Amino acid sequence: MIARIAAELGPWAWWVLGIVLLILEVLMPGVFLVWIGVAAVITGALSLLLWEASWWTWQVQWLVFAALSVAAVLVGRRLVLSNAQRTDEPFLNQRAQGLVGRTATLEQPISEGRGRIRLDDTMWSVQGPDLPIGTRVRVVASSGRDLTVEPV
Repeated sequence: MIARIAAELGPWAWWVLGIVLLILEVLMPGVFLVWIGVAAVITGALSLLLWEASWWTWQVQWLVFAALSVAAVLVGRRLVLSNAQRTDEPFLNQRAQGLVGRTATLEQPISEGRGRIRLDDTMWSVQGPDLPIGTRVRVVASSGRDLTVEPV
């Protein structure tokens, strides 16, 4: 069946497959099918050049396509990861993690391991050693919505 399709469409079968994969990438974004589509288009270009060669059978074409697909996915992954933007606020959506290292004054004393501090405009529950109100503390860890503090 594959040999019949390849014979009927000739080298254009790879171009059709590549375009179908690229259209599927648009419909189901995920930046994966694009690389396989590119491999199919490259295989189609090679098929245009090598179609008359006796050794350019459909089996060889599929092997070339498989190798190009793996190579394209690896190169594409590297490109996507290298272009990832670095941010000056890595904890933007993890507010409590972004508070680690900051210092504050206890608004409520830490009694039996629990107390409260104010950072910016928010009161935070803290845990740590028992300390009186007004003590300067540093946030050393974050666990959910509770912060762990130690005296400065």
